[in-house]
Amino acid sequence: MDIPERVKQIAEPKAEELGLELIDCEYKKEGGRRVLRLYIDKKGGVGLDDCEAVSRSVEPVLDSEDFIDEAYTFEVSSPGLDRPLKTDRDFVRYEGEDVEVGLYAAIDGKKKFTGKLIGRKDGVVSIDCGGQTLEFQQKDISKVKRTIVW
Repeated sequence: MDIPERVKQIAEPKAEELGLELIDCEYKKEGGRRVLRLYIDKKGGVGLDDCEAVSRSVEPVLDSEDFIDEAYTFEVSSPGLDRPLKTDRDFVRYEGEDVEVGLYAAIDGKKKFTGKLIGRKDGVVSIDCGGQTLEFQQKDISKVKRTIVW
């Protein structure tokens, strides 16, 4: 099992105990150092106190299990307003909101489509684009993210 998957197994129940959802875990090299980063969310968004609570809950377990050989920096973060939608919960939570669908290969010369998220079912993401329903196979999608209108 890779490091992010093992960390997810530890962090997910801890986040849920705190009323939060673990969105993602990444372990990567940034600026010459290793970073282990958890992304958390909840309805209404997360704040610094939420990030701190997850960090205090997860870090002692990571320290005691000590399965990461390299030195690393541990961070807990909000995924941001325009974060990619990845989980089934994401697609349910943001139904009816504006999204951008990015594709690996262009359709009619376009790789990005925007519209209101209808949902994701059986590997198909549907959006309402000005009254027209567009459907995209998940395998063809590079990223689906919220679009924020200010």
